[in-house]
Amino acid sequence: MNHTSVITAADILCGKVLIVDDQETNVLLLEQMLRAAGYLSINSTTDPRKVCALHLRDRYDLILLDLQMPGMDGFQVMEGLQKIETESYLPVLVLTAQPGHKLRALQAGAKDFISKPFDLAEVLSRVHNMLEVRLLHQALRTYNHVLEQRVRNRTAELQESYLETIFAMTRAAEHKDEDTGAHVQRISYYSRELATILGMNSEFVEHIFFASPMHDIGKIGIPDHILLKRGSLSPDEWEIMKEHAPMGAHILGNSKSRFLAMGAEIALNHHERWDGSGYPAGKRGDAIPIAARVMNICDIYDALRSKRPYKPAFDHAKSMQIIACGDGRIRPEHFDPKVLAAFIQNENLFCQIFETGSAC
Repeated sequence: MNHTSVITAADILCGKVLIVDDQETNVLLLEQMLRAAGYLSINSTTDPRKVCALHLRDRYDLILLDLQMPGMDGFQVMEGLQKIETESYLPVLVLTAQPGHKLRALQAGAKDFISKPFDLAEVLSRVHNMLEVRLLHQALRTYNHVLEQRVRNRTAELQESYLETIFAMTRAAEHKDEDTGAHVQRISYYSRELATILGMNSEFVEHIFFASPMHDIGKIGIPDHILLKRGSLSPDEWEIMKEHAPMGAHILGNSKSRFLAMGAEIALNHHERWDGSGYPAGKRGDAIPIAARVMNICDIYDALRSKRPYKPAFDHAKSMQIIACGDGRIRPEHFDPKVLAAFIQNENLFCQIFETGSAC
């Protein structure tokens, strides 16, 4: 069938038709009328109990259905068809000699009716019109599905491109530190999985996946002799280093993008601590945005596992011990207790992300 908004005469004549009537003479008469008019796909049955199975198998474009049949009447047949046509309307044209049945049939889901005894002009006109509407409806559904798939594909492409751009921006800030190459990509997966475990909604989970890699974008403004210094920073150097948080928020701020908005929020707050000992504002508890609280523990874990100018890489067990028990520099009271508990309970997942680069 033509999958555009134009349905041709050939499309209509190729429409699949099922005739259902317990009277063989009525079936034969309708078949003769339709075949003489050029219809090519006509099937029939005198047993109403077979209709649903036949339609489930062949998906007819039109069913000519008698209402008064022994064993199972047309109304019962339509009840069964309703369960099959859950995403569409019933392609049913009822056959009846009872005027009182017409309204009931329409209320039951039928789209039109043909009166008995059959009139050739009425039969052909109603069959043609019903098939045209049915085929247009199917073409529209197909077109909508194609559009929906195109939108999904394009959205995925845009998101992939967006993430690549984020990674490129972040690598620009860290381009002289080879040890942090995969860090920003792992942060996306850590943050997404931890947010999911914490029961955050799907929108939040999606946003933090794309926003979390931008947490250190402000480092692009930190001099290399401080950013890459081996050993401890002097008090003055440390004050300069801390500026990367508000600098990152400034770079990402004032954007209409929801991803960049969360990225700015994380950049500003990802060094704040639950107990108020963090920077740049010394926020504590729930005053720290949840996205920053989630990303913070992920960042700490990945930093512990990774080689840095000021430290060697630690294995998973040692990294988890430091997070759970502290080492003087890092203390468990730095973290939101609920976030810390979820991270510890699912530690193997985060180890897997570090080892493989993803959550799969």
